[in-house]
Order: sequence, then C-alpha cells, then structure tokens
Amino acid sequence: MAGFEVTGSPSADDLATIGDALSAFNRHDVGPSERQPLAVLIRDADGNVTGGLSGYTAWGWLFTQLLYVPENERGKGIAGKILALAEKEAAARGCHGAWIDTFNPQALRAYQRQGYEIFGEVPEFPKGRTRTFLRKRL
Repeated sequence: MAGFEVTGSPSADDLATIGDALSAFNRHDVGPSERQPLAVLIRDADGNVTGGLSGYTAWGWLFTQLLYVPENERGKGIAGKILALAEKEAAARGCHGAWIDTFNPQALRAYQRQGYEIFGEVPEFPKGRTRTFLRKRL
C-alpha cells in the first residue's frame, strides 16, 4: 500500500517528480503541450521591472497567470495594452484562445473591455469575492 505525507514544505525535487509525471501522462493522452513561458514587462526609467504579465502558451492557448499594473499607472489602459501584446505573441505562436481568472472587480471590467467573456465562477473565493474565469478567441 502507498504511504502518504502531508507537508507545507515539499522539496523542489518532489514537486518536479509530480510535474514531470503529469506532463508525461498528458503528452501520451493529448499530445505535447509545446508549453512556453510568456511575459510582458513594465519597466521604469531605470530599467527596473515594476509590473507586467506572466503566463505561458500551451495546447493553443495563452494562460495569464499574473497581471500587475503599478498603482500610479492604473486607469491609463496599461492592462489592455499588456494583454494585447501578450495576445499578439500568443497568436504568433499559433494560439487560438486566451484565458485568465480574477477575483478583483476592477480587473474583471478591464478584461471584459478587452473582449474576454466569462465562462465560470467560484463564489466566496476568497470570502466576500467571486473568482471569475474568462476566455477570449484570438
């Protein structure tokens, strides 16, 4: 019988073992993901990164994991510009769709202005908010 361990501090090697095994399974099941990282960086006058987008492309989709616009740059359409740049790169990589999730009402409106449509929600995630999942055809 298998043994189990619950931990809040798994080793990098343990996590890599799980990730590598799942990737191998998925390659066999649905084909290679061709996963590639994708970032759009905001830099200040000194060249320091102050925000941007971090995600990846895989299986013909752009997934935005993180998108952050510094407080002093908000309300200027920066999020839309960042998403447009990421979507253009994703399309150049052969992607046909993009998805993102958020529990921030401002971000939700920004994504919808960019043409993203809601395809799912998880209420009370976190408490008092709704996590919303959005997608867009590229």
